[in-house]
Amino acid sequence: MPKAFWKGAISFGLVVIPVSMSVAVRERPLRFSYLHNKDLVKPNQVLHCPEDGEYFSIKDTVRGYEYAKGHYIVITDDDFEAVPLRTTRSIDIQSFVDAGEIDPIYFFDSHYLEPQQLGEKPFRLLRQAMMETGKVAVAKVAFARKEHLACLRPYGETLVLHTMRYPGEITEAPEVAESRAAPSKAEINMAVSLIRSMEEPFKPEQYRDEYRAALEKIIAAKLKGKKIEAPKTASEKETEDLMAALEASLAKSKSKTLAGKEK
Repeated sequence: MPKAFWKGAISFGLVVIPVSMSVAVRERPLRFSYLHNKDLVKPNQVLHCPEDGEYFSIKDTVRGYEYAKGHYIVITDDDFEAVPLRTTRSIDIQSFVDAGEIDPIYFFDSHYLEPQQLGEKPFRLLRQAMMETGKVAVAKVAFARKEHLACLRPYGETLVLHTMRYPGEITEAPEVAESRAAPSKAEINMAVSLIRSMEEPFKPEQYRDEYRAALEKIIAAKLKGKKIEAPKTASEKETEDLMAALEASLAKSKSKTLAGKEK
Protein backbone atom coordinates (compact mmCIF):
# COMPACT_ATOMS: atom_id res chain seq x y z
CA MET A 1 0.00 0.00 0.00
CA PRO A 2 1.32 3.49 -0.84
CA LYS A 3 2.76 5.54 2.00
CA ALA A 4 0.28 7.85 3.76
CA PHE A 5 0.72 11.48 2.75
CA TRP A 6 -1.87 12.97 5.15
CA LYS A 7 -2.84 12.20 8.75
CA GLY A 8 -5.76 13.65 10.62
CA ALA A 9 -9.27 12.61 11.57
CA ILE A 10 -12.74 12.12 10.13
CA SER A 11 -15.19 14.22 12.10
CA PHE A 12 -18.97 14.09 11.96
CA GLY A 13 -21.12 15.32 14.78
CA LEU A 14 -19.05 14.77 17.91
CA VAL A 15 -17.40 11.63 16.57
CA VAL A 16 -13.67 11.87 15.77
CA ILE A 17 -11.92 9.05 13.89
CA PRO A 18 -8.11 9.24 13.52
CA VAL A 19 -7.14 8.18 9.98
CA SER A 20 -4.34 8.34 7.45
CA MET A 21 -4.77 8.95 3.72
CA SER A 22 -2.85 7.46 0.80
CA VAL A 23 -3.15 7.69 -2.98
CA ALA A 24 -5.58 5.17 -4.51
CA VAL A 25 -4.72 5.59 -8.18
CA ARG A 26 -1.52 5.90 -10.16
CA GLU A 27 -0.79 7.01 -13.67
CA ARG A 28 1.70 5.04 -15.75
CA PRO A 29 2.42 7.29 -18.73
CA LEU A 30 5.18 6.52 -21.16
CA ARG A 31 7.56 9.42 -20.62
CA PHE A 32 9.13 11.30 -23.50
CA SER A 33 11.83 13.99 -23.48
CA TYR A 34 12.31 17.01 -25.72
CA LEU A 35 15.57 16.67 -27.64
CA HIS A 36 17.60 18.88 -29.93
CA ASN A 37 16.58 17.61 -33.38
CA LYS A 38 20.12 17.84 -34.77
CA ASP A 39 21.91 15.56 -32.31
CA LEU A 40 19.13 14.08 -30.10
CA VAL A 41 20.58 15.53 -26.90
CA LYS A 42 18.43 16.72 -23.99
CA PRO A 43 18.78 20.49 -23.56
CA ASN A 44 19.69 22.10 -20.25
CA GLN A 45 16.86 23.97 -18.60
CA VAL A 46 18.22 27.34 -17.59
CA LEU A 47 16.56 29.97 -15.38
CA HIS A 48 17.47 33.50 -16.33
CA CYS A 49 16.58 36.75 -14.56
CA PRO A 50 15.82 39.54 -17.08
CA GLU A 51 16.27 42.16 -14.32
CA ASP A 52 19.95 41.58 -13.48
CA GLY A 53 20.96 39.12 -16.21
CA GLU A 54 21.83 36.44 -13.66
CA TYR A 55 21.46 32.72 -14.33
CA PHE A 56 20.27 30.71 -11.32
CA SER A 57 19.03 27.26 -10.23
CA ILE A 58 15.69 26.11 -8.90
CA LYS A 59 17.02 26.15 -5.32
CA ASP A 60 17.37 29.93 -5.62
CA THR A 61 13.66 30.45 -6.27
CA VAL A 62 10.79 31.37 -3.94
CA ARG A 63 7.04 31.13 -4.39
CA GLY A 64 5.36 34.47 -5.02
CA TYR A 65 1.77 35.70 -5.35
CA GLU A 66 1.15 38.60 -7.74
CA TYR A 67 -1.15 40.92 -5.75
CA ALA A 68 -0.77 43.77 -8.28
CA LYS A 69 0.72 43.98 -11.77
CA GLY A 70 4.45 43.28 -11.37
CA HIS A 71 4.28 43.22 -7.55
CA TYR A 72 4.64 40.00 -5.57
CA ILE A 73 4.49 38.81 -1.99
CA VAL A 74 6.56 35.75 -1.03
CA ILE A 75 4.63 32.78 0.43
CA THR A 76 6.69 30.15 2.26
CA ASP A 77 5.95 26.56 3.27
CA ASP A 78 5.41 27.82 6.83
CA ASP A 79 2.72 30.17 5.53
CA PHE A 80 0.88 27.25 3.90
CA GLU A 81 1.14 25.24 7.13
CA ALA A 82 -0.31 28.18 9.10
CA VAL A 83 -3.53 28.48 7.04
CA PRO A 84 -6.23 28.73 9.75
CA LEU A 85 -8.55 25.93 8.56
CA ARG A 86 -9.70 22.99 10.67
CA THR A 87 -9.82 20.90 7.50
CA THR A 88 -6.01 20.88 7.30
CA ARG A 89 -6.15 18.10 9.90
CA SER A 90 -9.78 17.03 9.64
CA ILE A 91 -12.04 15.40 7.04
CA ASP A 92 -15.04 17.44 8.06
CA ILE A 93 -18.26 15.66 7.04
CA GLN A 94 -20.93 18.18 6.05
CA SER A 95 -23.82 15.85 5.20
CA PHE A 96 -24.85 12.41 3.95
CA VAL A 97 -26.53 12.01 0.56
CA ASP A 98 -27.59 9.29 -1.88
CA ALA A 99 -24.64 8.33 -4.08
CA GLY A 100 -26.75 8.79 -7.20
CA GLU A 101 -27.26 12.47 -6.39
CA ILE A 102 -23.62 13.32 -7.18
CA ASP A 103 -22.96 13.64 -10.90
CA PRO A 104 -19.67 11.91 -11.88
CA ILE A 105 -18.49 15.16 -13.53
CA TYR A 106 -17.64 16.41 -10.02
CA PHE A 107 -15.20 13.58 -9.18
CA PHE A 108 -11.51 14.35 -9.56
CA ASP A 109 -9.20 11.89 -7.77
CA SER A 110 -9.32 8.95 -5.33
CA HIS A 111 -7.59 8.28 -2.00
CA TYR A 112 -7.71 5.40 0.48
CA LEU A 113 -8.42 6.04 4.14
CA GLU A 114 -7.00 3.79 6.84
CA PRO A 115 -7.89 3.97 10.53
CA GLN A 116 -5.14 4.70 12.99
CA GLN A 117 -5.02 2.44 16.05
CA LEU A 118 -7.39 4.51 18.19
CA GLY A 119 -9.85 4.92 15.33
CA GLU A 120 -10.48 1.32 14.28
CA LYS A 121 -13.87 0.81 15.95
CA PRO A 122 -15.50 4.15 14.98
CA PHE A 123 -14.02 3.78 11.46
CA ARG A 124 -15.73 0.41 11.01
CA LEU A 125 -18.89 1.77 12.61
CA LEU A 126 -19.04 4.65 10.10
CA ARG A 127 -18.38 2.32 7.17
CA GLN A 128 -21.06 -0.16 8.27
CA ALA A 129 -23.64 2.57 8.91
CA MET A 130 -23.03 4.07 5.46
CA MET A 131 -23.42 0.65 3.84
CA GLU A 132 -26.71 0.00 5.63
CA THR A 133 -28.16 3.40 4.78
CA GLY A 134 -26.83 3.45 1.21
CA LYS A 135 -25.46 6.96 1.83
CA VAL A 136 -22.14 8.62 1.02
CA ALA A 137 -20.65 11.54 2.91
CA VAL A 138 -20.00 14.99 1.49
CA ALA A 139 -16.98 16.43 3.27
CA LYS A 140 -14.27 19.09 3.13
CA VAL A 141 -10.56 18.48 3.65
CA ALA A 142 -7.45 20.54 2.98
CA PHE A 143 -4.21 19.15 1.51
CA ALA A 144 -1.92 19.92 -1.43
CA ARG A 145 -2.47 23.65 -0.74
CA LYS A 146 -6.19 23.54 -1.42
CA GLU A 147 -9.39 22.86 0.51
CA HIS A 148 -11.15 20.10 -1.39
CA LEU A 149 -14.80 19.24 -1.59
CA ALA A 150 -14.91 15.45 -1.20
CA CYS A 151 -17.11 12.37 -1.28
CA LEU A 152 -16.45 9.65 1.29
CA ARG A 153 -17.83 6.16 0.62
CA PRO A 154 -17.32 2.51 1.58
CA TYR A 155 -14.93 0.58 -0.65
CA GLY A 156 -14.22 -3.04 0.15
CA GLU A 157 -13.08 -3.21 3.77
CA THR A 158 -12.10 0.44 3.92
CA LEU A 159 -13.29 3.92 2.93
CA VAL A 160 -12.28 5.82 -0.16
CA LEU A 161 -12.26 9.60 -0.44
CA HIS A 162 -12.91 11.13 -3.86
CA THR A 163 -11.84 14.74 -4.20
CA MET A 164 -14.44 16.76 -6.08
CA ARG A 165 -14.58 19.92 -8.12
CA TYR A 166 -16.53 22.90 -6.82
CA PRO A 167 -19.54 24.00 -8.89
CA GLY A 168 -17.67 27.08 -10.10
CA GLU A 169 -15.00 24.83 -11.65
CA ILE A 170 -17.50 23.04 -13.89
CA THR A 171 -18.02 24.80 -17.21
CA GLU A 172 -21.43 25.02 -18.84
CA ALA A 173 -22.36 22.20 -21.16
CA PRO A 174 -22.60 23.21 -24.84
CA GLU A 175 -26.05 23.90 -26.19
CA VAL A 176 -27.13 21.18 -28.56
CA ALA A 177 -29.54 22.32 -31.21
CA GLU A 178 -32.80 20.42 -31.27
CA SER A 179 -32.78 17.98 -34.14
CA ARG A 180 -35.52 18.17 -36.72
CA ALA A 181 -35.10 14.46 -37.41
CA ALA A 182 -36.34 12.85 -34.19
CA PRO A 183 -35.82 9.08 -33.90
CA SER A 184 -38.87 6.94 -34.50
CA LYS A 185 -40.41 4.70 -31.85
CA ALA A 186 -39.17 1.64 -33.76
CA GLU A 187 -35.60 3.01 -33.79
CA ILE A 188 -35.75 3.75 -30.06
CA ASN A 189 -37.02 0.22 -29.34
CA MET A 190 -34.23 -1.25 -31.47
CA ALA A 191 -31.60 0.88 -29.69
CA VAL A 192 -32.97 -0.27 -26.32
CA SER A 193 -32.74 -3.88 -27.51
CA LEU A 194 -29.12 -3.32 -28.55
CA ILE A 195 -28.30 -1.88 -25.11
CA ARG A 196 -29.99 -4.83 -23.41
CA SER A 197 -28.02 -7.28 -25.55
CA MET A 198 -24.74 -5.62 -24.47
CA GLU A 199 -25.55 -5.64 -20.74
CA GLU A 200 -23.05 -7.41 -18.49
CA PRO A 201 -21.56 -7.01 -14.99
CA PHE A 202 -18.77 -4.46 -14.80
CA LYS A 203 -15.45 -6.33 -14.76
CA PRO A 204 -12.61 -3.77 -14.71
CA GLU A 205 -9.97 -6.50 -15.13
CA GLN A 206 -11.16 -7.16 -18.70
CA TYR A 207 -10.17 -3.68 -19.87
CA ARG A 208 -6.65 -2.59 -20.72
CA ASP A 209 -4.93 0.49 -22.10
CA GLU A 210 -4.79 -0.44 -25.79
CA TYR A 211 -3.20 2.90 -26.72
CA ARG A 212 -0.26 2.30 -24.37
CA ALA A 213 0.22 -1.25 -25.68
CA ALA A 214 0.15 -0.04 -29.30
CA LEU A 215 2.60 2.76 -28.52
CA GLU A 216 4.98 0.28 -26.89
CA LYS A 217 4.82 -1.82 -30.10
CA ILE A 218 5.69 1.26 -32.17
CA ILE A 219 8.69 1.97 -29.93
CA ALA A 220 9.86 -1.65 -30.20
CA ALA A 221 9.44 -1.59 -33.99
CA LYS A 222 11.34 1.70 -34.36
CA LEU A 223 14.20 0.26 -32.30
CA LYS A 224 14.40 -2.51 -34.91
CA GLY A 225 14.19 -0.03 -37.78
CA LYS A 226 10.74 -1.16 -38.89
CA LYS A 227 8.16 1.18 -40.39
CA ILE A 228 4.69 1.36 -38.85
CA GLU A 229 1.65 1.90 -41.04
CA ALA A 230 -1.03 4.13 -39.55
CA PRO A 231 -4.49 2.50 -39.35
CA LYS A 232 -7.24 3.73 -41.59
CA THR A 233 -9.44 6.30 -39.89
CA ALA A 234 -13.11 5.58 -39.36
CA SER A 235 -15.53 7.39 -41.62
CA GLU A 236 -17.21 10.42 -40.10
CA LYS A 237 -20.13 10.13 -42.49
CA GLU A 238 -23.51 10.01 -40.78
CA THR A 239 -25.25 6.63 -40.75
CA GLU A 240 -27.70 6.82 -43.63
CA ASP A 241 -29.96 3.89 -42.71
CA LEU A 242 -30.10 4.05 -38.91
CA MET A 243 -32.53 1.15 -38.55
CA ALA A 244 -30.36 -1.14 -40.69
CA ALA A 245 -27.27 -0.20 -38.66
CA LEU A 246 -29.10 -0.93 -35.41
CA GLU A 247 -30.35 -4.30 -36.67
CA ALA A 248 -26.85 -5.28 -37.84
CA SER A 249 -25.36 -4.20 -34.52
CA LEU A 250 -27.94 -6.21 -32.58
CA ALA A 251 -27.28 -9.31 -34.69
CA LYS A 252 -23.51 -8.92 -34.16
CA SER A 253 -23.96 -8.47 -30.40
CA LYS A 254 -26.18 -11.57 -30.13
CA SER A 255 -23.66 -13.60 -32.14
CA LYS A 256 -20.83 -12.45 -29.89
CA THR A 257 -22.83 -13.34 -26.76
CA LEU A 258 -23.66 -16.79 -28.15
CA ALA A 259 -20.01 -17.43 -29.04
CA GLY A 260 -18.98 -16.42 -25.52
CA LYS A 261 -21.43 -18.88 -23.97
CA GLU A 262 -20.17 -21.75 -26.15
CA LYS A 263 -16.56 -21.30 -24.95
